[in-house]
Amino acid sequence: MRQALMSSASKEVAPEPANRLIALEVLRFLSAFAILIFHYRHFFYVADQPVGLVQERLPLYGVLHALYDSGRFGVWIFWCISGFIFFWKYRDAIADRAVDGRQFFVLRFSRLYPLHFVTLLIVALLQSIYFNLHGCFFVYRSNDVWHFLAQLFLASEWDGKENLSFNGPIWSVSVEVLVYLWFFLMLRVTRAWWLNVVIVVACVDTVLNGIAWQIVLCLAFFYIGGLAAMARRAIGASHYRTVVEFYAWLAVAVVPFVAIFAAGDQLNGISFPLLLGYTPLLLFCLSREIAVPRPIQDAIVAAGNMTYSSYLLHFPIQLAIMLGFALAARPIPVYSGALLAVYLLMTLSLSYCTFRCFEAPAQRFIRGALRSAEKPARNALRPASSA
Repeated sequence: MRQALMSSASKEVAPEPANRLIALEVLRFLSAFAILIFHYRHFFYVADQPVGLVQERLPLYGVLHALYDSGRFGVWIFWCISGFIFFWKYRDAIADRAVDGRQFFVLRFSRLYPLHFVTLLIVALLQSIYFNLHGCFFVYRSNDVWHFLAQLFLASEWDGKENLSFNGPIWSVSVEVLVYLWFFLMLRVTRAWWLNVVIVVACVDTVLNGIAWQIVLCLAFFYIGGLAAMARRAIGASHYRTVVEFYAWLAVAVVPFVAIFAAGDQLNGISFPLLLGYTPLLLFCLSREIAVPRPIQDAIVAAGNMTYSSYLLHFPIQLAIMLGFALAARPIPVYSGALLAVYLLMTLSLSYCTFRCFEAPAQRFIRGALRSAEKPARNALRPASSA
């Protein structure tokens, strides 16, 4: 009896299993949140330009000034996290032919396309209402048939012109789709780490020569994130793991102070090399095994799951808020903390519900339907039984 009670007690206090990527989910959520804050400026826009924006008067600017000023760099961090996760999950599976092109496409399509398609239609409808009220579009002005078709195929940024349209934030996903294709094709050739180095160096050289195309930036961050994933796997069983992690954490702590001391107010001028070097180092450190209680782990995973929906939903929500004030013939309280709170609460709560009630079910439906469609084809190709 005593042994049974002790066994039961030990089970109750047993720690939750470590989740190696749980801290990356936190960083992913913070990156998305930074973009939400940075895009708060949209409430000042008349057509495609902000009017009367005084940065220092923005709600909670003293606390959130770094996000108001530099939140756009959250996209680069997203790309780096994507590179880490893709190389962590798919590098060996694709190279070993365990995941083929069709499977990879289905996984990506089911994750990205359903919400993109729905938000594209919502923004097209809301922008037409906004245009009828104001005679111009809100923020993103290239809302014609050609750009709609480009967005429909997630190809809006493939020409490199950065002419944003409809649900503008999708531009970064459009660029990343091309990187996914390159990622898959290259892994069919080699999984060697040096390929990542070659791609990153080539991208850095291209940027230094004045060609800062978004596809080049995305490739650089994606593949250096992949290097961080390879480094983490490489030291998994190493005797030097503790030493390597110590110096990595030391660098993570020291580099920001060195950068601020060296660049001062000119940090934006060195943002590309700074983040390209710092972000993968941070991902390497955060990807160590971390054990947290199950409720906290579930909350973090839920926050991470909300990032894509918050990224695609925040602009339609802003557009809807603008239309609401216009139809009510009331001025927009742009410097009010209440507007910031309403905007953030609407975006985050709707993002949570969207993932639970739409994104996840849509993924399961698409993947299940395509798997079901595969079975008859495979059965048809199977040789007849000798019996």
